[in-house]
Amino acid sequence: MSHVRIEGLTKRFAGKPPAVAVDDLSLEIEPGEFIVLLGPSGCGKTTTLRCLAGLETPDEGAISLGDQTVLDVRGKVNLPPNKRRIGMVFQSYALWPHMTVRRNIGYPLRTRRVPREQARTRIEEAAELVDCAALLDRYPAQLSGGQQQRVALARGLAAQPDLVLFDEPLSNLDARLRDQVRAQLHELHARLGFTAVFVTHDQSEALALGDRLAIMKAGRIEQLDTPERVFEEPATEYVAGFIGMSNRLPLRRQGEGWALAGQPGADGSAGQAVAGELPVPRSHSEVAARLRPEDLQLCPAEEKPPAHGLALPAEIVDAQFGGRHMDVVVTIAGSRLHARAPLTGKPWARSLSRGQQVTAWFARDAAIYYDADGVRTAGHAPAAAVGA
Repeated sequence: MSHVRIEGLTKRFAGKPPAVAVDDLSLEIEPGEFIVLLGPSGCGKTTTLRCLAGLETPDEGAISLGDQTVLDVRGKVNLPPNKRRIGMVFQSYALWPHMTVRRNIGYPLRTRRVPREQARTRIEEAAELVDCAALLDRYPAQLSGGQQQRVALARGLAAQPDLVLFDEPLSNLDARLRDQVRAQLHELHARLGFTAVFVTHDQSEALALGDRLAIMKAGRIEQLDTPERVFEEPATEYVAGFIGMSNRLPLRRQGEGWALAGQPGADGSAGQAVAGELPVPRSHSEVAARLRPEDLQLCPAEEKPPAHGLALPAEIVDAQFGGRHMDVVVTIAGSRLHARAPLTGKPWARSLSRGQQVTAWFARDAAIYYDADGVRTAGHAPAAAVGA
């Protein structure tokens, strides 16, 4: 286990203009902590990981693992990957096809010149940890995808590194196997307590594995916090959209109430009226409401929603059977939103069809409201760690 410190990390790629992949990023990782870098393609998460590994040379910044400085651009320090005491688990597994599982797991031990008997013990211990001890004499081509991924994990742990780096290691597995390996990895970290940085674009992986999540945007950290805080209190609209609050309703003050921004109302007013007040300070004239599909409720057009709900007329665009619910796409005054309609106790939801008129509603406190700059309004407690 090792304390990791990243200070002012910047990486540019040549071009006109140059592309800034990582922009003055700073981050501290405690010993034994599992940090997840989460974000869409191009946000800088993989470049950050490769800088940690020594596979990319940053333009600015410093990185230390424990009491060892492995990178200092100003001080002209840049240790190669084999000198950084890291383990790495790749998206593609990167197993040598001509080597047995035993030799693949032992490869980092050979590069570190670990004595043969000690190496044999470590290989067997690492294989036992990930339940592939029976596979040691097989070749990668004789293994399933899940088995290959466990071998790659064993190789990353065999040398007992100060830091383990994971580059989207589960993305090539099918859904069932991905859940299984994810659970095994979570259990393994709980047992061994190794320090880890895990890169993914999958929010379910991030929420399940991370002690803290770093949501990245344009080479910077948009929000750094626990999975619970990021999920329940996304600090910016960007984070809300990425963490599952895919529904967005733009709202504008209209007299004492609110209206859907940009959509003229039936009476010629500025927009479709929204009944009731929102938990938004009077100083805001325009906000965006963000909510998750499961928080957008549907009921027949003639049915009145609960008094605490904010209701709007909607039209069905598509409805797909999801087992115990229907995945539904609706339009509300030109805005396309997703709802998840449970089937238990609501048999009417099974017969939803394109063009059908319904009422969509949500509890006012189920949504989070953001100002014109994409920052949470003061009606909500601000998230603790933003823009780290």
